[in-house]
Amino acid sequence: MAKNEALYEAVLKGKRKDVAEIVQQEIDGGTNVESILMDSMVPAMAEIGDRFSRNEAYVPEMLIAARAMQAGLDLLDPLLQEAGHEPIGKVAIGTVKGDLHDIGKNLCAMMLKGAGFEVMDLGVDCDVDKYKEAVENGAKVVLLSALLTTTMPYMKEVVKGLAGSGAKILIGGAPVTQEYADEIGADGYSDDANTCVKATKIALGIAA
Repeated sequence: MAKNEALYEAVLKGKRKDVAEIVQQEIDGGTNVESILMDSMVPAMAEIGDRFSRNEAYVPEMLIAARAMQAGLDLLDPLLQEAGHEPIGKVAIGTVKGDLHDIGKNLCAMMLKGAGFEVMDLGVDCDVDKYKEAVENGAKVVLLSALLTTTMPYMKEVVKGLAGSGAKILIGGAPVTQEYADEIGADGYSDDANTCVKATKIALGIAA
């Protein structure tokens, strides 16, 4: 199916109302629901992510695009499930125990959804058991977020707790570095919401 340029632009520019209206029109017109998502909406999120990486877009633009995307997903999700649409992977994301910051985590979650992943958002202040439960419920990648240097060490506890589970563990957040990821035995590191999507794809062996 061809890309719907109006829907693509509406997601890209963060026009929630327009996205909802166009998606509903496409549904009413009998357009394949998977095509609506994969041919128009997902490419728009990929483009805003690439612009962010090139410093041509910033966090506010990414947030409004992600929220516009969600307006369309709210309409599509029930139909996609009904049609047996398979997400490209199931992942879980949460801010680690002791840390209540969630802006970065929320943005990553929205970008992952926009890329076609099924996302289990675990919220904030997550202990090891919460991440373990997510893996037991099918998460193949677990993403840990921390904004404070005082909560970073808990990431190591999660890595230990999930050893042998088969899940890949990615970490990120303002004070986190690739060196720290290597030190605690994490499988990967991301420094922003766009590289979060790419790192998750790499962890799952999906072409980034």
